[in-house]
Amino acid sequence: MSVRVGMVSLGCPKNQVDAELMLGFLADAGYKLVEDAAMADVAIVNTCGFIESAKAEAIEEILELATLKKEGKIKTLIVTGCMAERYRDDILEEIPEVDAVVGIGANHKIVEVVERSLKEQGFGLYGEKEDLVLCGRRVQTTLPYYSYLKIADGCNNKCTYCAIPMIRGKFRSRPMEELVEETEKLAKWGVKELTVVAQDTTEYGSDIYGRRMLPELLNKLCEVEGIEWIRVLYCYPEKITDELLDVIANQPKMCKYLDMPIQHVSKNVLRAMHRPGDRETLTALIKHIREKVPGITLRTTLLTAFPGETQEDFEELISFVREVKFERLGCFVWSAEEDTPAYDLPDRVDEETAAQREESIMDEQSRVTDEWCESMVGKKLRVIVEGYDRLAECCYGRSQGEAPDIDGKIFFDTDGKKFTMGEFTTVEITDFMGCDLVGKTAE
Repeated sequence: MSVRVGMVSLGCPKNQVDAELMLGFLADAGYKLVEDAAMADVAIVNTCGFIESAKAEAIEEILELATLKKEGKIKTLIVTGCMAERYRDDILEEIPEVDAVVGIGANHKIVEVVERSLKEQGFGLYGEKEDLVLCGRRVQTTLPYYSYLKIADGCNNKCTYCAIPMIRGKFRSRPMEELVEETEKLAKWGVKELTVVAQDTTEYGSDIYGRRMLPELLNKLCEVEGIEWIRVLYCYPEKITDELLDVIANQPKMCKYLDMPIQHVSKNVLRAMHRPGDRETLTALIKHIREKVPGITLRTTLLTAFPGETQEDFEELISFVREVKFERLGCFVWSAEEDTPAYDLPDRVDEETAAQREESIMDEQSRVTDEWCESMVGKKLRVIVEGYDRLAECCYGRSQGEAPDIDGKIFFDTDGKKFTMGEFTTVEITDFMGCDLVGKTAE
């Protein structure tokens, strides 16, 4: 019987692409891949190590599998990903049930690690961050009709709260030809929706072409036959150009959707974060984006309770949320990450106040979301079908305004018509439920 390997991948889509590449190496080596790591001989946890909550989730997953190993249900437990890169041998010391820890620079050696772990326990294998494999065969772990395309890795922005440059290294783009070729392969596999990701997608090309070339890349990707939707995540606001907005506005395949984590609007807080901009410039940018791309869905991420954030800073932030009305918004409390510049900053916000601030922002956003959902009633949207909800007795899917695994869904009555996963249809919105829209087929 062949050795069964199962992987749990945590964290962001960028990490998921890394997982798919490692699974590709394992599949090529003849290992039998299983969806449930608890049913495998070799269990791999591809971890996130960005913030405290992500590390806690990773540790919980590792400990659950460690229990199964003690019970003899799995043979080997391997840890990969950002937390493995960041903490390395500390994981082996703290969780002795772990057989191997693999840094991101050794992902391409995952077959060697698996073979070795079946004979030897308690070792680490690391490499240079720049050796992280960025291309190759991928075993797709998303639903068949959508996939992520990681166009670069690493980051040069040096935000004071962020451990990514320390974990992932310097920003490095993939060649455009390589990305087009990968997209063509994905299209042949049946992928219709492509989500472009990187630590900073707007920086694409600066290192290998001498200038930022995200708009040129997107134009090339739009030429790939079979791909119908392309959306972009992780755009830095100060790098969003008219050229990029023109591509989103004018290319039929481009989703009218833009994700740009702004973190804050108080000038004092942004400077402490080592980020440019302020409320005035961000407000002007958002107005400009909406003028250039009518009907665009804007998503952002906010970070509250950063050291030194005063009540006045917070009130400016929540007022901004109320004024600008992002269609999609997430908020997180600052996490004290060791070895980041912000870790040693004075004037930390106490936990109770921090939690209250996060809750207040999300309460305000909930009102904004209700207004937006109400404005959608009566509109007809092109929707990609994702499945059938037996409890609600209706189909569900997403429009261009909902990114996979991040935003809400659209639930719709088909009036008896059957749909297959990945098929497109037109839905008229009739109601909403929380952040999800409700409708009926309009074809």
